[in-house]
Amino acid sequence: MKGVKLKSALTIITVLGLSVLAGCAAGEKELLSVNFQKGQTLRYKFVTSRDINVDWSPTKSSSKPGRRKVDKSTESVEMVVAYTPIEIDSHGLTTIKATCESVKAKRSSRRGRRATAKDAVESFSGRTFTLTVSPTGKIEDYSQLNQLIREIGKKAFRPDRKRGRIKEPDMICDFVATQWFLWDSISSIEKTAKRVLVGQSWKSKLSVPTPMVSRKAREVTYTLDEIRRSEEERLAVIRSSYSLAESAPRGWPIPYSGRFRMSGMFGFLRGYKVLDLQGEGEELFNIDAGRTERYNQQYQVQMEASLRLPMGEKPRITIKQNLTMQLLEQENK
Repeated sequence: MKGVKLKSALTIITVLGLSVLAGCAAGEKELLSVNFQKGQTLRYKFVTSRDINVDWSPTKSSSKPGRRKVDKSTESVEMVVAYTPIEIDSHGLTTIKATCESVKAKRSSRRGRRATAKDAVESFSGRTFTLTVSPTGKIEDYSQLNQLIREIGKKAFRPDRKRGRIKEPDMICDFVATQWFLWDSISSIEKTAKRVLVGQSWKSKLSVPTPMVSRKAREVTYTLDEIRRSEEERLAVIRSSYSLAESAPRGWPIPYSGRFRMSGMFGFLRGYKVLDLQGEGEELFNIDAGRTERYNQQYQVQMEASLRLPMGEKPRITIKQNLTMQLLEQENK
């Protein structure tokens, strides 16, 4: 009996000990900070794409698709951007040189037609700009990026102004969505809570690039979902969910200025109202290296144009958007 009791006591102590250790691990806070090594270049591939459906008779029964007219189109842009730290000061700020090594846009419609004109976003290819970044991931100086966005924005307009200023379709705002919001998941953590627990959430805002001229934002809820550990590294898995924000911050860049008209379908429809926005995403952040390894953001937007059709209906627009970022390689110079 004494042996059985002793064995039971040791089992209980072991279980309690493991429970305490598990509790400590679960409650451990992680410091999420952005880190750069001088002379080390990080090269990322960005892809942003969207499927666009314009339903000209949204109230008609879907059981009779032949009576409905839906115009479908797609557009995408793929970019490779290299980031090299060129200066690190005593306050922890890092000046990074970003080089747009390649930018390629595609656009097509249901009728199989592809755009022949060069998208203005491709003019970012070969261009450089600098960013000043704090260890928290907050970009302290956007000035060169902002200036470059405005410069490229001018290339979206037709050179012939006999019929006024007319803007061609472009994906400049997709470039903004990838570059202006680098490290947002880390920089948006409250200063008093830079060390976060698994399961902890925090909020921010991200832009909503669209095929029409629109200034909209996503409300974002980030959650530290888990920590994946290996012998080489620790990866923070950061989940995100999106909903429609009431407004976009005034400080966000605007590529265009002055009065103008937009060519094509989205210049014809006008007066857009966002009805709904829902989506989610995931990011892998390397805690030990202080860098994002990759992310994927997906959401769907439901919009309505103000134009009334002969039957009194308003066209309904559905946009399925996908944005990805992936570390291609790191290079020591």
